[in-house]
Amino acid sequence: MAAVATDYRQVNLPAADRGMLDFAVKLTRTPAEVVEADIEALRGLGFDDATIHDIVQVAALFNYYDRLADGMGIDPEPEWDSRPADW
Repeated sequence: MAAVATDYRQVNLPAADRGMLDFAVKLTRTPAEVVEADIEALRGLGFDDATIHDIVQVAALFNYYDRLADGMGIDPEPEWDSRPADW
Protein backbone atom coordinates (compact mmCIF):
# COMPACT_ATOMS: atom_id res chain seq x y z
CA MET A 1 0.00 0.00 0.00
CA ALA A 2 2.80 2.42 0.81
CA ALA A 3 4.25 2.01 -2.68
CA VAL A 4 0.85 2.61 -4.26
CA ALA A 5 0.35 5.75 -2.16
CA THR A 6 3.83 7.01 -3.04
CA ASP A 7 3.73 6.30 -6.80
CA TYR A 8 1.29 3.72 -8.11
CA ARG A 9 3.06 3.82 -11.50
CA GLN A 10 6.02 2.03 -9.94
CA VAL A 11 3.91 -0.88 -8.67
CA ASN A 12 2.96 -3.97 -10.66
CA LEU A 13 -0.82 -3.54 -10.62
CA PRO A 14 -3.49 -5.32 -12.63
CA ALA A 15 -4.32 -3.43 -15.83
CA ALA A 16 -7.78 -2.45 -14.57
CA ASP A 17 -6.37 -0.93 -11.38
CA ARG A 18 -3.69 0.95 -13.30
CA GLY A 19 -6.23 2.24 -15.82
CA MET A 20 -8.57 3.38 -13.08
CA LEU A 21 -5.78 5.26 -11.32
CA ASP A 22 -4.53 6.79 -14.58
CA PHE A 23 -8.07 8.01 -15.24
CA ALA A 24 -8.43 9.45 -11.73
CA VAL A 25 -5.14 11.32 -12.14
CA LYS A 26 -6.25 12.73 -15.49
CA LEU A 27 -9.59 13.77 -14.02
CA THR A 28 -7.74 15.46 -11.17
CA ARG A 29 -4.98 17.21 -13.09
CA THR A 30 -6.60 17.99 -16.44
CA PRO A 31 -10.36 17.50 -16.14
CA ALA A 32 -11.13 19.43 -19.32
CA GLU A 33 -9.09 16.87 -21.27
CA VAL A 34 -11.23 13.89 -20.23
CA VAL A 35 -12.97 12.63 -23.37
CA GLU A 36 -15.27 9.78 -24.35
CA ALA A 37 -12.22 7.70 -25.29
CA ASP A 38 -11.15 7.74 -21.63
CA ILE A 39 -14.52 6.33 -20.61
CA GLU A 40 -14.32 3.74 -23.38
CA ALA A 41 -10.86 2.75 -22.14
CA LEU A 42 -12.33 2.07 -18.70
CA ARG A 43 -15.09 0.00 -20.27
CA GLY A 44 -12.43 -1.91 -22.17
CA LEU A 45 -10.81 -2.75 -18.85
CA GLY A 46 -14.05 -4.29 -17.64
CA PHE A 47 -15.66 -1.42 -15.76
CA ASP A 48 -19.39 -0.98 -16.27
CA ASP A 49 -21.09 2.41 -16.32
CA ALA A 50 -22.13 2.23 -12.65
CA THR A 51 -18.56 1.55 -11.58
CA ILE A 52 -17.21 4.31 -13.82
CA HIS A 53 -19.73 6.63 -12.19
CA ASP A 54 -18.37 5.58 -8.78
CA ILE A 55 -14.78 6.19 -9.91
CA VAL A 56 -15.67 9.70 -11.08
CA GLN A 57 -17.63 10.43 -7.91
CA VAL A 58 -14.85 9.30 -5.58
CA ALA A 59 -12.15 11.20 -7.50
CA ALA A 60 -14.32 14.33 -7.61
CA LEU A 61 -15.16 14.09 -3.92
CA PHE A 62 -11.52 13.81 -2.88
CA ASN A 63 -10.63 16.70 -5.18
CA TYR A 64 -13.38 18.76 -3.60
CA TYR A 65 -12.12 17.99 -0.09
CA ASP A 66 -8.55 18.84 -1.09
CA ARG A 67 -9.62 22.18 -2.59
CA LEU A 68 -11.74 22.94 0.45
CA ALA A 69 -8.87 22.21 2.83
CA ASP A 70 -6.42 24.19 0.71
CA GLY A 71 -8.80 27.13 0.47
CA MET A 72 -9.35 27.17 4.22
CA GLY A 73 -5.67 26.66 5.06
CA ILE A 74 -6.41 23.36 6.77
CA ASP A 75 -3.86 20.57 7.02
CA PRO A 76 -6.16 17.60 7.64
CA GLU A 77 -3.31 15.12 8.05
CA PRO A 78 -0.44 16.98 9.80
CA GLU A 79 1.10 13.69 10.93
CA TRP A 80 1.80 12.86 7.28
CA ASP A 81 4.51 15.55 7.24
CA SER A 82 6.45 13.57 9.82
CA ARG A 83 6.11 10.11 8.26
CA PRO A 84 9.32 8.31 7.26
CA ALA A 85 10.53 8.85 3.71
CA ASP A 86 10.13 5.14 2.95
CA TRP A 87 6.50 5.06 4.06
